[in-house]
Amino acid sequence: MNPGKASPKIEIDVLCAGQASWDLVLAVSEHPGADEKSSASQFYCCGGGPAANAAVAAARLGCTSALAAYLGNDLYGQLHLAELSAAGVLTDFIMRGDAATALSIILVKPDGQRSVVSYRSAQARLAATSLDFSPCAPRVVLIDGHEPAVSEALLQRAVELGIPIVLDAGSVHKDTAELVSRVDYVVASARFSRDFTGAAAPEAALQALRHLAPHIVITLGEQGLVWATPAGQGRLKAFAVQAVDTTGAGDAFHGAFAAGLARGRSWQDLLEYASAAAALCCTGYGGRLAIPDAPAVERLLASR
Repeated sequence: MNPGKASPKIEIDVLCAGQASWDLVLAVSEHPGADEKSSASQFYCCGGGPAANAAVAAARLGCTSALAAYLGNDLYGQLHLAELSAAGVLTDFIMRGDAATALSIILVKPDGQRSVVSYRSAQARLAATSLDFSPCAPRVVLIDGHEPAVSEALLQRAVELGIPIVLDAGSVHKDTAELVSRVDYVVASARFSRDFTGAAAPEAALQALRHLAPHIVITLGEQGLVWATPAGQGRLKAFAVQAVDTTGAGDAFHGAFAAGLARGRSWQDLLEYASAAAALCCTGYGGRLAIPDAPAVERLLASR
């Protein structure tokens, strides 16, 4: 790997750290069974990964965003880097190397639900010294737990500078679990909250998590979300949209949440804003391709 070098005095609203992959998305009528073949009605390819999608979401919503992640020197890495640059994401903290770019194959059914098969080389993980974050002091840091060494370095800098930290808690694994009690905002999927706490009901999981971090959000898809802060707790309904592909909806939520946080939105407004971005992401195929821009989010908010 070649050390990532950033330009001095970089102004950033949201710095996202974690996984960047290349997604191959196939729309299918049903998932094939054992020894079965199936034909796709539609095909899309685009960049993906929780942190990478969040960085794109923040950029499309008008923030200056940057991504700290690894991309290989292969075709998928080249395509993803070009896509990030075109979206306005700062790529100063992207590391390149000979290990393959992470790849995801996504099968999407007519109801918008999807199945994902991912590959990521063990050699693609970044070392703590891979990147130098000293040139920047972002307003918000978002980490997805997929780059633990880099996340640790970034987390320490954020704590030193008093920068709020958002954890994208999508699924339980060692690195994500260890971060829960060290961040300011935990935005967790229903799956994470259930697996991490052992509580089947979202409200019960919320009570367990609120003892570990000051601000908790558990997203529940079409059922909306539940939240808790030191000031109280509540539930928010999801926006009613015609979903065709739920890929990337959680990432869009995280990116919009971080963007709204950087812009100083109030708590309730922040939740509405992120929920609108996630809902709109479900209305198109491809995850990254369907992440909305600021005018689209504002129109949906106005129609609430």
